[in-house]
Amino acid sequence: MSSDETKVKKGLSVMTSEYELEGRIPTGKAIILGMQHVLAMFVGNLTPILVIGGACSLGDAGLMVPVIQNAMLVAGLVTLVQLWTIGPIGARLPCVMGTSSGFIGVMSGVAGSMGGGVVAYGAILGACFIGGIFEMLLGFMLKPLRRFFPSVVTGTVVTAIGLSLISVGINSFGGGNNNKDFGSPTNLLIGLAVLIFIIVLKHFTKGIWSAASILFGIIFGYILCAVLALFLDTTFVVDGETFTHSWVLQWDKVAAAAWISLPKIMPVKFVFDVRAIIPIMIMFIVTAVETIGDLSGITEGGLGREATDKELSGGVACDGIGSTFATFFGVLPNTSFSQNVGLVGMTKIINLFAITMGALFLVLCGFCPKLAAIVQLMPQSVLGGAAVMMFASIVVSGIQLITKDGIRNREVTIVAVSLGLGYGLGSTANVLAFMPAFVGYIFGGSGIVPAAIVAIILNIVLKKDPEEDEVEPLWD
Repeated sequence: MSSDETKVKKGLSVMTSEYELEGRIPTGKAIILGMQHVLAMFVGNLTPILVIGGACSLGDAGLMVPVIQNAMLVAGLVTLVQLWTIGPIGARLPCVMGTSSGFIGVMSGVAGSMGGGVVAYGAILGACFIGGIFEMLLGFMLKPLRRFFPSVVTGTVVTAIGLSLISVGINSFGGGNNNKDFGSPTNLLIGLAVLIFIIVLKHFTKGIWSAASILFGIIFGYILCAVLALFLDTTFVVDGETFTHSWVLQWDKVAAAAWISLPKIMPVKFVFDVRAIIPIMIMFIVTAVETIGDLSGITEGGLGREATDKELSGGVACDGIGSTFATFFGVLPNTSFSQNVGLVGMTKIINLFAITMGALFLVLCGFCPKLAAIVQLMPQSVLGGAAVMMFASIVVSGIQLITKDGIRNREVTIVAVSLGLGYGLGSTANVLAFMPAFVGYIFGGSGIVPAAIVAIILNIVLKKDPEEDEVEPLWD
């Protein structure tokens, strides 16, 4: 009898691998692996709040800081539900949840049409409250709709998600295009150094150093930035105005942050306005499709199989109810984070306990602003060094899904037209400029939505040719 079997007989716990979904790994190791996921999504989790909150003047009303604090708390709590489930809600997959960037376009339009201000933000929250319930119901009805999402469709969606994020990763790699030193040699050097460091750890070391290569790469980036600040000029001048380089660590912000702060419930009152409800509810349909793609990417990239009906249904339902829950804290919709899908595909670490440690850290950040500030000061170029590799891994997972059952003429057409026309239209700036505004809000920006819609329609229209099943596929 093996030692593991003996432990089971005696009722003792057996340590399992981080590459297994269930089971317990050492807590210290789980914390390290979980922190990778927090670092991968932290900036993206706060960005929608900063953009939409800024458009609605939350800062002027003294509400920006409490809403940002709540965004971390909500992301951690909703992730825990996605990981461990409550009844039929949750996928029980290593899926990290966070504030969705997919709604930014629609919500910016809503804020503009309503004149901005806190009332407009309240209308957005009211629409998200209703939209979240709507998406939850979609999740419960997903099983009969599953036939519309074979591997060629979900694979195309996953590929489109990855393609849309690569430009985001490169933007961070260059230091963030909102910063004055975007694309500077120093930013590019930092991003490249972090990327090389991660590759070296991933492929030339073993154990925790390889498994947590993303985390150690980001820590290396912090250290590199601190060292560069000792030898390089930390400021530069543009048009007579002096700026601080974006890679400089702003430790004064950490010092100014409080140690303990309780979350604020209902910081913004709901407003129910049809001008916000209709476009935002449409976006909840879109985000359900994205979640199906994310969950499919996780199971294919991390588990080597397709997602089950129960996993997809529970995952979409969690998206919905999590978004409704978020509104009570003034937070925008919480959905699956594609950044972390790439991390799963790259590292193959799928252990639920490890991801739980990351979720608990987010919850802790919701009560301890100083911890959040340490993560928040991460330079964009440091994040970009890790993001380039993670996001490209999503594309690889999508290709694996598409080719899972072989590629024949029908599949070639679906993928080619979906990515060529659908993704091309959605990701090309101003190509929809003469269309009604709502068309641009829904189909513009990332290319994920039009690619998904085209793939679904073609999958229905192009019937399988029985004779094709008898011939060899174009490639396996």
